[in-house]
Amino acid sequence: MADETKDGAAEAPKKSKKMLMIIVIAAVVLIGGGAGAFFMLKGDSAEAKTPTKGTVVAISDALTINLADSHYLKLQFSLQQTADVSEDVDTGEAINLAIDEYTGKTVAELSTEKGREAVKEELLAKIIKAYTTDGTQEVMGIYYTQFVTQ
Repeated sequence: MADETKDGAAEAPKKSKKMLMIIVIAAVVLIGGGAGAFFMLKGDSAEAKTPTKGTVVAISDALTINLADSHYLKLQFSLQQTADVSEDVDTGEAINLAIDEYTGKTVAELSTEKGREAVKEELLAKIIKAYTTDGTQEVMGIYYTQFVTQ
């Protein structure tokens, strides 16, 4: 009876070592495959989403926008087009979006770099959405050429 206990105990570690080895190999294969797929897909989507820079179209006149508390913003900007666009885009919609975005903002919101960047990113997202036609992005950026609050 003592011999049976020793044999049973001796066989159990061999089986658990095999099972542990199978689990480790399976985990390595799954993790390696997942990481490979992640990096392959990440590379493709990054290349597809990054448009090539085209010409820059300037807004001809500075805009005067009413802010909160009887303040105003004098704003002028340019649109960075993508290379997919053969002729200059109409800036009328971008001007309208800029007026809507900045109207009612406070000078405190726009006086810090962080505040200006936050509003600029919101405006850029709206402009990109407005200037995307049939899946082709026509505008990829905006550049402020004049930004004065009073």
